[in-house]
Amino acid sequence: MNSPPLFCADRAIALFLDLDGTLAPFAAQPDLVAPSARRTAIVKACADQLDGRLAVISGRTLQDIDRILEGAVTAAAGVHGLELRGGYSDIRRLAPSPAVRHAKFIFDATADLRPGLLVEDKGLSVALHYRNAPEAEVEALNAAHGLAAETGLVLQRGDKVVELLTPGPDKGEALRAFMTEPPFLGSKPLFVGDDLTDEAGFVAAAEFGGYGVLVGARSGPTAARYRLGEVDEALDWLAAMAEAHGKARALSEASASWQEGAGWRA
Repeated sequence: MNSPPLFCADRAIALFLDLDGTLAPFAAQPDLVAPSARRTAIVKACADQLDGRLAVISGRTLQDIDRILEGAVTAAAGVHGLELRGGYSDIRRLAPSPAVRHAKFIFDATADLRPGLLVEDKGLSVALHYRNAPEAEVEALNAAHGLAAETGLVLQRGDKVVELLTPGPDKGEALRAFMTEPPFLGSKPLFVGDDLTDEAGFVAAAEFGGYGVLVGARSGPTAARYRLGEVDEALDWLAAMAEAHGKARALSEASASWQEGAGWRA
């Protein structure tokens, strides 16, 4: 797959961005992913040039999104779409399934027996990370599959992590919800992500005439139309996109000013 274009002349675009593996590299533990001045500046520049048509759709909570991006993004969906904050800061959040508490208890017991496993409690979901214990992958997956069958929680695999979620919207449904309201209404969505969890976003973007951009070297089938390299290449592309849209806006404003002045006669 080729790299995506920097500018879409046919209609205004909107950016929907995953966070881990897309805007930020993975770390040994989720809380070790720290803010970055360059990342924050690029995200702000894109949001400004697109008149606010930028949202982050992540497996992280809204609180963690704000921590890592230093509050640069208003519109965001956390926990894979289970909590959503619109462009005007209104927050919609599902009630957590009581089964999440039970799943956390079992995950904690599994992690106690396996050094390197890490349990992440997101309230609406609970994740079992095996990045630091790759040899425990089968054990982690077996525990998660058993709990999903027992409790009805939704099993979601990610990059060196398995997660059990309160049943509800996914990343694709989060994108669809954003697309029904300003400032996203009528735009062409581009969903940029790296993981299996982002495939639903790629599909939803195509439904609105947009497309998905896969970040990284993940193999296997994908609904994305374009591909970028790792996080640094994705950030470089976003920075170039903001610059391209800034130049197009400046040219448009200059043209409008000329037409309104003495140089234009109908």
